[in-house]
Amino acid sequence: FFFFNSLQDQFDNLEKHTQWGIDVLEKYIKFVKERTEIELSYAKQLRNLSKKYQPKKNSKEEEEYRYTSTRAFLATLNEMNDYAGQHEVISENMTSLITAELTRYVQELKQERKSHFHDGRKAQQHIETCWKQLEASKRRFERDCKEADRAQQYFEKMDADINVTKADVEKARQQAQLRHQMAEDSKAEYSSTLQKFNSEQHEHYYTHIPNIFQKIQEMEERRIVRIGESMKTFADVDRQVIPIIGKCLDEITKAAESVDHKNDSQMVIEAFKSGFEPPGDIEFEDFTQPMKRTVSESSLSNSRGDGKSEPKFGSKSKGKLWPFIKKNKLMSLLTSPHQPPPPPPASASPSAVPNGPQSPKQQKEPLSHRFNEFMTSKPKIHCFRSLKRGGAGPEDFSNLPPEQRRKKLQQKVDELNRDIQKEMDQRDALTKMKDVYIKNPQMGDAASVDHRLAELGQNIEKLRLEVQKFEGWLAEVEGRLPARTEQPRRQSGVYEAQNPSGVNSCAQDRESPDGSYTEEQSQETEMKVPATDFDDEFDDEEPLPTIGTCKALYTFEGQNEGTISVAEGEMLYVIEEDKGDGWTRIRRNEDEEGYVPTSYVEVYLDKNAKGA
Repeated sequence: FFFFNSLQDQFDNLEKHTQWGIDVLEKYIKFVKERTEIELSYAKQLRNLSKKYQPKKNSKEEEEYRYTSTRAFLATLNEMNDYAGQHEVISENMTSLITAELTRYVQELKQERKSHFHDGRKAQQHIETCWKQLEASKRRFERDCKEADRAQQYFEKMDADINVTKADVEKARQQAQLRHQMAEDSKAEYSSTLQKFNSEQHEHYYTHIPNIFQKIQEMEERRIVRIGESMKTFADVDRQVIPIIGKCLDEITKAAESVDHKNDSQMVIEAFKSGFEPPGDIEFEDFTQPMKRTVSESSLSNSRGDGKSEPKFGSKSKGKLWPFIKKNKLMSLLTSPHQPPPPPPASASPSAVPNGPQSPKQQKEPLSHRFNEFMTSKPKIHCFRSLKRGGAGPEDFSNLPPEQRRKKLQQKVDELNRDIQKEMDQRDALTKMKDVYIKNPQMGDAASVDHRLAELGQNIEKLRLEVQKFEGWLAEVEGRLPARTEQPRRQSGVYEAQNPSGVNSCAQDRESPDGSYTEEQSQETEMKVPATDFDDEFDDEEPLPTIGTCKALYTFEGQNEGTISVAEGEMLYVIEEDKGDGWTRIRRNEDEEGYVPTSYVEVYLDKNAKGA
């Protein structure tokens, strides 16, 4: 019985220990699950952070991301988004490889543990039953022996007594024999039961219980091995994403190294460059001589260069001239919009026109006159104020400095050309559809598209007139065409017929209601250049020399005028570097040349040519 109790205690200890092992496994599962929730929350916060600082579409903030520093910041935001994705991968892998697998294993472990302890209890109950049977047989054998001994003593007493009848003696003898036989039977039964119990007990302690303990031990060892493997997987899941996270950090480092302070400064200069010439020296005024005050041609106090002083400015205002100029320049810097890199030129090459040498016959008026008039006219102050309040400027952007105005006009011309191309594509598609309807009347009525074709034709004509109008203003700013009193040579005959005073009206519109930048007719007449001289200046242009080669990194479909289509991997010649507008001029052969985006090609400049 002592052995039975001690064995039962061992089963209780094993049951408690195995239950503790399952609790440890469930605790580790809970730990991993909370880790995955933290990873998901962290990834979500990183994504929200990246999204929060992303530039909004169609906003001033998006235009600011053309600088290298802000582009590097944008690259950092994108890489942080990928960085967050790797933490989501960690969470997903831990959930599938650890949490889900261990949860399923715990259920199987509980079932196996329950089965093993059930077999142990069953074996324990069986041996206890055998023990009870042995005890009962033993007690019965002991009782029968005592009864047989008493019956024998009673027979011997009766046999010795002479007063007892022979019949009573015989009866006592028979009773003693019966009890002795019962004792023998009990002895045989007890012996058999004892042998059976010893056999069961030996098998119980040497076979059944060791097997059950062995199974429980193997189960516990598998649990320990499984939790160790899960911990290793826990580390491997993190280790697998380290290379990708390292790449994200490398890209952030690469973006940081791409920050170019010189390039950003140049972009700011290009964005806010006004094109005005600085004022000239103020001549000495000798008040000792009774003579009329004279001022140099480029002086700020001379409004037209004709010797007439501006009556609105007296001696008190002259001392405040430069602070007033600086204030207006600051206003123009604050109110000038950030200009994106201009698209490829829609007409002649910009390298030969904007800053090229002017015709010798052209009379160049000092820009200080325009600057003087721009700064001394009171309505101009209202123009700056209206711009600061966000008011709409004139259609020809005459309220802007010359360089900013040129960029705006070029941008408007390119935008109109894109609209024309869209309309022409729609017209071509409808024309093809009409041809199909004519050939196959069952597919549709050909007359149903005539109205739309006519509407597209009108839209194209209107857009072309708009393009001609803005090209005229653009040419005037770039100094390529005669003054606005003459019709530009590039305008079509239709436009001249419909708008005989089209460009002249532009000259009148230059004086905006809010007092924007204006040039009078007297100045415009001085800017006139004969058309023949202007044409000869471009007809005699020699082809530019090659300054290097380039390789196309991407395929570019040059759809705008002045651009050229290139295929990925194609080698071409560079004839003009990027001037800061995002375009590089290349040549395929003697007859094919044009502009491609600088970011689409990898340029290899010839050092000798570049130095020359």
